[in-house]
Amino acid sequence: MHNHHNGLKTAALFGVLWAVLLGLGALIGAGTRSSAPIWIMALIGVGTTAYGYWNSDKIALRSMQAYPVTEAQAPGLYQIVRELSVRANQPMPRIYVSPTMTPNAFATGRNPKNAAVCCTEGILHMLDARELRGVLGHELMHVYNRDILTSSVAAAVAGVITSVGQMLLFFGGGSDDRRNANPIAMIALALLAPFAASLIQMAISRTREYDADEDGAELTGDPLALASALRKIESGVAQVPLPQDQRLVNASHLMIANPFRGGAITKLFATHPPMRERIQRLEQMAGRPLS
Repeated sequence: MHNHHNGLKTAALFGVLWAVLLGLGALIGAGTRSSAPIWIMALIGVGTTAYGYWNSDKIALRSMQAYPVTEAQAPGLYQIVRELSVRANQPMPRIYVSPTMTPNAFATGRNPKNAAVCCTEGILHMLDARELRGVLGHELMHVYNRDILTSSVAAAVAGVITSVGQMLLFFGGGSDDRRNANPIAMIALALLAPFAASLIQMAISRTREYDADEDGAELTGDPLALASALRKIESGVAQVPLPQDQRLVNASHLMIANPFRGGAITKLFATHPPMRERIQRLEQMAGRPLS
């Protein structure tokens, strides 16, 4: 039983996202003679997102320059992942290590049969076995909860909204068929809709992080281990952040913690909830029986 209703929040956010899209569609239908170019652009955006979803593991692993490790090379890592996979009654994922001292980890793959888990060298040096188990429980639950699909659908819808908004600005809502449409309102909506879609997309990502924290803690039976790991990771990232390379930025939402230094504007579009809130939730969870 989830006390924080993260699944319900995700569904509600998706509802708002679709409402924005349908509102733009209604505006286009009322103010233009043809919306065909707009939807062609939207389909291109959906197709690009679908490609990213299907190849999510390759893209993320390549961006982190991750290399596969054998059980002989990382016996402790294999032991933890195998134990958690068996406990969850799921296939054993492939295991990778990224050659960076920034402490982080991520799991990716379109389904459990095509999943990969990656830890950075930094996190392997920083965490003890109990804390690493907490982190891996979190990451495996992203795969088991199909969060790659969730984030891909959110990205697709947000991409469609952005494409529609850009095309609406380009065509100016038509001329003869504008009827009673307010041009200032149309421009404002075309500009604000993509901004709102991005914020909603990020909010969906944050709810999935809360869910993975909670489900991962239930899988390991040790929420305080993950809380301790998150404290160390936050401190480690502050000391050794990843560079703001676009490939890394594109993969950052998969990681257990934001790998970059961020200011107020960055936090507005953050894909991860505040670390303090995540730790508080895990500590509260430790005070109640795990289901």
